[in-house]
Amino acid sequence: MRHQEVMKFDQGAPGIASQLRMRARSRRQDSGALPDRAKRDGIMAIVNPTTPELEDLAPEESWVSELNGSGPSRHVAQRNLHDLLVRSTRHQVWRLRHQLPGAGEGDLEDLAQQAADDALIAVLAKLDTFEGRSRFSTWVYKFGLLHAGVAVRRQAWRHREVALPDTLDSFDPGSSPEAIVQANDLSRAVRDLVASGLTPHQRRVTLALLVEQVPIDVLAERLGTNRNALYKTLHDARQRLRTGLIIAGYLDGSSTRSAS
Repeated sequence: MRHQEVMKFDQGAPGIASQLRMRARSRRQDSGALPDRAKRDGIMAIVNPTTPELEDLAPEESWVSELNGSGPSRHVAQRNLHDLLVRSTRHQVWRLRHQLPGAGEGDLEDLAQQAADDALIAVLAKLDTFEGRSRFSTWVYKFGLLHAGVAVRRQAWRHREVALPDTLDSFDPGSSPEAIVQANDLSRAVRDLVASGLTPHQRRVTLALLVEQVPIDVLAERLGTNRNALYKTLHDARQRLRTGLIIAGYLDGSSTRSAS
């Protein structure tokens, strides 16, 4: 089983996190489809989760100390952590399976395992930020949900073209004559600002995310950047557009400042 392969690591190596990072890089360099593992072991069919189980595989108070430790106990804690994350990623992958209509049970399981690998790396990197305000298992579970969602979206978009338009198409303002005039005027102002008020990079990112509805993690992967950089680009673009609309009289500057 893939799970056994994932968690089998060299104790003399830098650590499971480093090894999983190398596996993740190798996976993302592979542009092919998921391996055909349909009905390999029926795991997803058995899981079919509706209410995830959060029962810890280790006592609550021992998680952080053992993961921060060394030697065999740390390796066992990492394996238990991966098992907990797999529960989370299986639940989320199964819930989002409609986005992958051609995927079999084995494909979904493989995706859940990949997401658990990535989530484990993220948890270990942020372990010192756990403040104990919730159960450790609940805190960890959210990492699994997040990375499973990213994995599903990436797979769903793997063979889809990501449109990076340079212009904003006009839209249908409705049937009212007054609405047509006002909307056409505003639409023209926005199109002009998008064309002349944004940098080429801001324009492509803004239109891809807001018009083409490309998931931000998918766009980040295609552009070789990260989510935070794209959020910053989108924020700067929105600020430029807002400023331009205020100057042109389409927005009230005082109300915009108070709202922000």
